[in-house]
Amino acid sequence: MIYNKFMEVYFMKKALELAKISYENFDVPVGCVIVKDKKIIGKGYNQKEKNKNPLCHAEINAINSACKNLNSYHLEDCDMYVTLEPCLMCVGAIINARIKNLYFGAYNYRFGAVLSHVELLKDGGFNHKTKYQGGILKEESARLLNSFFEKLRNSSR
Repeated sequence: MIYNKFMEVYFMKKALELAKISYENFDVPVGCVIVKDKKIIGKGYNQKEKNKNPLCHAEINAINSACKNLNSYHLEDCDMYVTLEPCLMCVGAIINARIKNLYFGAYNYRFGAVLSHVELLKDGGFNHKTKYQGGILKEESARLLNSFFEKLRNSSR
């Protein structure tokens, strides 16, 4: 991987800041940043509930932002930092965008498509390979998610 531990933590904290926006908007708190040359070029957070649209995941929103900023869908020199292991849809978008490296926080045992549920990036036979590393600030990411779901359960009683 390109970045050292300091950079991984720095950018994951930026993603966590975005996840908190989702939390405040009553969306599952997931945040994402896309980095090129050590600069954030794309940002996104989960907005499924806000926009009433299942496509509005943090990763998809960040990819849209990065593509707009670069005026290209080719993100092959970019790294993605996301607070939760991406789902099947988002891994597909990561592959299609040609993201070089994926760093994620908490593991997604229910829907994770990198390591937890299915392993699409392991050796999927795709023309593009994305390297990945999970567990970066996983406790902070998991704590935010757990807090959200606890709040959701308590509000529905």
